[in-house]
Amino acid sequence: MIACLRGAGAEVVERHVPVWEGRENWSAGARTAARLVSAEMRLLARRPGRTFDAVIVGYPGHFDLPAARWAARGARLIFNPLVSLHETLVEDRLRFAAATPAALALRRLDRFALRRADVVVADTEQNARHLGELGQLPRSRLNVCFVGAEERLFRPGWERSEDFHALFVGKLIPLHGLETILAAARLAPEIRFRIVGSGQLEALLRDPPPNVEWTDWVEYDLLPQELYRAGCALGVFGTSAKARRVIPNKAFQALACGTPLVTADTAAARELLRDGTDALLVPPGDPAALAAAVRRLAADADLARKLGAGGLVTYTERASERVLGEQWLELVSR
Repeated sequence: MIACLRGAGAEVVERHVPVWEGRENWSAGARTAARLVSAEMRLLARRPGRTFDAVIVGYPGHFDLPAARWAARGARLIFNPLVSLHETLVEDRLRFAAATPAALALRRLDRFALRRADVVVADTEQNARHLGELGQLPRSRLNVCFVGAEERLFRPGWERSEDFHALFVGKLIPLHGLETILAAARLAPEIRFRIVGSGQLEALLRDPPPNVEWTDWVEYDLLPQELYRAGCALGVFGTSAKARRVIPNKAFQALACGTPLVTADTAAARELLRDGTDALLVPPGDPAALAAAVRRLAADADLARKLGAGGLVTYTERASERVLGEQWLELVSR
């Protein structure tokens, strides 16, 4: 988002206190709470001595809205949350049980943060509707901008390799459908699957199929090389309501690299992608369909190249930094 705005000619001043840097896994305990409280106090103490056209709070900035409102000095406050904290930590990552005080507090925090902003920006139309209902916001306070990819890293470079493998990168959480990916790997034993990530479902990989390779961490700057070497990239295949509303960051990264993408056929995915043109879309939670799609790409080099090229065109025309920069600049100016 910052790169998009700067590329469009906006002056962007960052006000940031580090909390999560250097941590592969986010915790949700007392130490994290203490770091957050300390960070918010430091942000409140650093009220800028200038005015802005707008103040933007990004993900995961639900706690940051009071400090941002203080810094805005009456300017428009824009919140780009990406997700609901309650849905993420309670329903998806299972950090808290649904009926606990922590879960209730997260739901209230979601609503407070959404209602505190003048404008809420969602990553898909599907998510905009959800966040609007969650915050009880009128449509006039909602906007949609795709996530996109960081083009300093994710650039065209994919070429089909003889070492075909399907690449999954992401947190091992229910949203992504790890069970579906592993079941698909068992149905296609001749295809190699490479999984990069860690998370609550790691236990599923303690005894993986022989054709599954797992590594729990790759430095972020090295992810483009992973995409260039892969036969195809895997998106999300979970069956939750959240999975049906999002297009994951890794999907945009694959498109930006020209890597053929396979992901779930959802209403959100259809906002950007067309099956057989710029990606292969398969039913969520369907390992047989996923295995068949990966096999198609392994067997048909022309199809893989067509999808990679088509995905890159779609990215360039609808989700590149240039396109999103114009959208963000228009949003802020309006």
